[in-house]
Amino acid sequence: MIWLRKWWVWLIVALLAAGGIFAFQSWYKKNGEPQYKTVKIEKGTITASVSASGTLSPVVSVQVGSQVSGQLKEILVDFNSEVKQGQLIARIDPETFEYKVRQAQADVDAARSLVLTQQANIAAQQANVTKAEVNAADARRDLDLKQQLVQKGFISGADRDKAQATYNALAQEINTAKAQLAVAAANARNAESVVKQREAVLAQSRVDLERTAIKAPVNGIVIKRSVEKGQTVAASLQAPELFVIAENLTDMQVDTAIDESEIGRVRIGQKASFTVDAFPGRSFEGEVKQIRKAAQNVSNVVTYTVVISAANANRELLPGMTANVRVVTDSRNDALKVANAALRFRPASAQNDKSSAAPAASSGPHDGVPAGAGGSGRQMRAMRERLDNELKLNEQQKAKLDSIFSSLREKSMAAREAPEGERQKLAERNRSEMRAQITDMLTPEQKKQYEVILAESSERRGGATRGKLYVLDESRKPKAVDVRFGLTDGAMTEVFSADLKEGTEIITSALQQKAASRPQAGPRMF
Repeated sequence: MIWLRKWWVWLIVALLAAGGIFAFQSWYKKNGEPQYKTVKIEKGTITASVSASGTLSPVVSVQVGSQVSGQLKEILVDFNSEVKQGQLIARIDPETFEYKVRQAQADVDAARSLVLTQQANIAAQQANVTKAEVNAADARRDLDLKQQLVQKGFISGADRDKAQATYNALAQEINTAKAQLAVAAANARNAESVVKQREAVLAQSRVDLERTAIKAPVNGIVIKRSVEKGQTVAASLQAPELFVIAENLTDMQVDTAIDESEIGRVRIGQKASFTVDAFPGRSFEGEVKQIRKAAQNVSNVVTYTVVISAANANRELLPGMTANVRVVTDSRNDALKVANAALRFRPASAQNDKSSAAPAASSGPHDGVPAGAGGSGRQMRAMRERLDNELKLNEQQKAKLDSIFSSLREKSMAAREAPEGERQKLAERNRSEMRAQITDMLTPEQKKQYEVILAESSERRGGATRGKLYVLDESRKPKAVDVRFGLTDGAMTEVFSADLKEGTEIITSALQQKAASRPQAGPRMF
């Protein structure tokens, strides 16, 4: 019986050992091989956009200042007051300006009196001229008479000579009287000029008096008041700001700063949306109204101001709010798209193969400019020929276009030497500069055709780049699939490949492997 009992013990031990070996082999086979996380390719709409932040402001806001200095006597409006054009909103103490008007009026009256005096002097001088002319005529008759008497021998020649001298003196008095008359006329004209000067000073004094009444230049709402009653304003160098009036708060705009690497994808008329912290969860619609060409350089970061329209019918949006803007630069419907994590995956066997790396997807088309840092020579020649043929360039434009492409080639070569993280930014800058230079040399009709060329170059496959995605083959091993990438919205990327379809599983990452360690031995049975 003892031996039989030991036999059953050995049988149980053998069965347990066999079961443990089988379980270990199954566990190792399952956990020793790599496991992968996958996502399915989806089909739907994908939208490329440019994101930035900006500030809400009225479309038209007018700074109301003062053109004269003085103490504010009255403040008739406050924040949020609705005003009409020409409405009195503040008044500067007018007393000083009233005295200036009175003084200027007195100066005008004095100048007008002087004019009357000079006119009387002219009349007196005119009488002197007439008197001198009468005396001269009388002396001339006396001279003629004595000349006859001398010829007849009735008087001596001395009497005739004396009459001649008298006539000459009286004739000279006529010239003197006329000169004095001219002086009197000149004085009168000068007095009239003084009157005009004094009248101008009077008019200016009256204008300054009127300017003490600060009036609203437009219809709108007071969104800022910078002064208080009794405050003194000085307008010696520039008009001080008293109020800011927003003409229409139902029509707002967002002034947003777009980076130079992305400004090339922004066009007037593109749809945009934005959010504000005051209304979480809500999105407001707008569109690109203006792209300002004046660059802003802050800490060596170049941006351009883009104006986004913002309807504000309910006046919920307030000036100064920070807006997070998203400008839609392109959109595709029924596009195959995959999560961006799939673009970054590379199996261990391909870590050293640079050709298997999936490039970053294009966030938008290249607008007819060759891809890369500036484009290959073949692409650049093709674009050069197309522009020449379709735009019908003249000789001067052809020479300038050759210079532009030559400069682009040099910049492309320099961009290839830049760090990998900077190449895309340099490429975007090169393309933006090239588009701007080409546009500047074209006529209005050629510009329209150039926009058509850019739009055609932005078609579905125009901005795609090549790369690889990985799927699982029949043996559950990663298999590379050549694809082209299109638009991206930051989370999903458009893909093109004849080997992929909706629902295809794409590897995004390798799961962390568990260590294939030996199971712990159970307690000894004996």
